[in-house]
Amino acid sequence: MVEVPSETDRAPTARYTGHDAAPARGAGCADDVNRSDFQALARLRSEDARCLLENGRFDGAYYLAGYVVECALKACIARNVQQYDFPDRDAVNRSYTHNLNQLLEIAGLRAQLAADGKADTTLLSNWNNHVTKWSERSRYETHGQAEARELYDAVSDPAHGVFQWLLRHW
Repeated sequence: MVEVPSETDRAPTARYTGHDAAPARGAGCADDVNRSDFQALARLRSEDARCLLENGRFDGAYYLAGYVVECALKACIARNVQQYDFPDRDAVNRSYTHNLNQLLEIAGLRAQLAADGKADTTLLSNWNNHVTKWSERSRYETHGQAEARELYDAVSDPAHGVFQWLLRHW
């Protein structure tokens, strides 16, 4: 289980303070991670992305901003797995991906995003124009300040951010 430090444990500056907890089970492999772990990881990586962005580490900020969405979507998928139900093997196998569009589909949220996007066009634009450009390959790429800021804002905006939207569904 990933433990999220309390607000009082966190430094008030944007400087990275090392308050990062690793999953206690196994080696942190996806096999060992449950819904609450994905939720905690999404929150931690959001804070990490903010700290990196504020400190000029744009490549890492970009990658982690996208990873926030991946973790949040996997928490949504985990929510759909009922205790004692035998999960659909195809859905389980397809969940082991970093493809955000595929994860949105597996989570059963594509139609919800389309419906909510009609009322909140900024949310839909954030998904279509920024979030879907992210991939796990981003960790091997360079990203400038503008690109990192755009993705971070698309993910973290309190009114129209993709992460804020996913919080309502996990």
